[in-house]
Amino acid sequence: MDTVVRRARALPPGRSLENVRNHYEVERRIAARLLAAPRAERSQIYRTMYDELFALVPDHPRLLRRDDPARTALHNRSKLDLLRGFLEPAQRVAEFAPGDCLFCLELCGHVASVTGIDISDQRGSWKDEPEKFRLLVYDGYELGLSDGCLDLVFSDQLVEHLHPEDTELHFRLVRRILAPGGVYFFRTPHALCGPHDVSRFFSDTPEGFHLKEWTYTELGPLLRSAGFTALRAYWNARGARVRLPWRLVVALEAAMGVLPARLRRHVSRGFLPNVTIAAGR
Repeated sequence: MDTVVRRARALPPGRSLENVRNHYEVERRIAARLLAAPRAERSQIYRTMYDELFALVPDHPRLLRRDDPARTALHNRSKLDLLRGFLEPAQRVAEFAPGDCLFCLELCGHVASVTGIDISDQRGSWKDEPEKFRLLVYDGYELGLSDGCLDLVFSDQLVEHLHPEDTELHFRLVRRILAPGGVYFFRTPHALCGPHDVSRFFSDTPEGFHLKEWTYTELGPLLRSAGFTALRAYWNARGARVRLPWRLVVALEAAMGVLPARLRRHVSRGFLPNVTIAAGR
């Protein structure tokens, strides 16, 4: 495939076209390997994919944010705004895919305990863990936590990175470790206005580490099949979070899904910029 920029998008500040193209090619190569791998082989790829990515893409935005306290603070504040009303002092909370874990440290000031759960240790140079925090590195499937040990599980920009065949398995795992009445609150980019990964500069479909971008219509049945009984949909953008009727978001998706691709992306960016769900156990 020709990797010229296919869509009229401004490049990220401080990144050249050559840098962005390299990032895209690296992600596309690893993603293709992961999508083609049977489940038995995916654990090994999960363990090493981010080490490989960061080694080959030293200007990756996540690395740059980790080294910028102001950007980190802004990022953490937006995630706290997203969780507003869900956090309580006595809660046992876990974040899946915490990356640098700096948001987990922020959460420690609001709840009783915080567990970061990831496929690799991406904390960088800091390793001093507050008493309230621990990081668990797992293989993407088996997690050594007891049933019902958590009150709130959170993930932000994770579900799109899972192999599509592993998404329901992830939901079943989360439900198992949630206590009765517990909630899985997560946000993932909306498919109708994507792609949202680095392939947005070169393709009309996600080809990088966003292995599949989702809609409410697709995720609802998977969550119910995994045993979640109470699903709440939210519109979330610009620091605001508004609960929407589930039937309304499904109807909006159906209406926007028939629009021409360019118009669909433009319209859905305002109405449904992401999928934000609170799934109750």
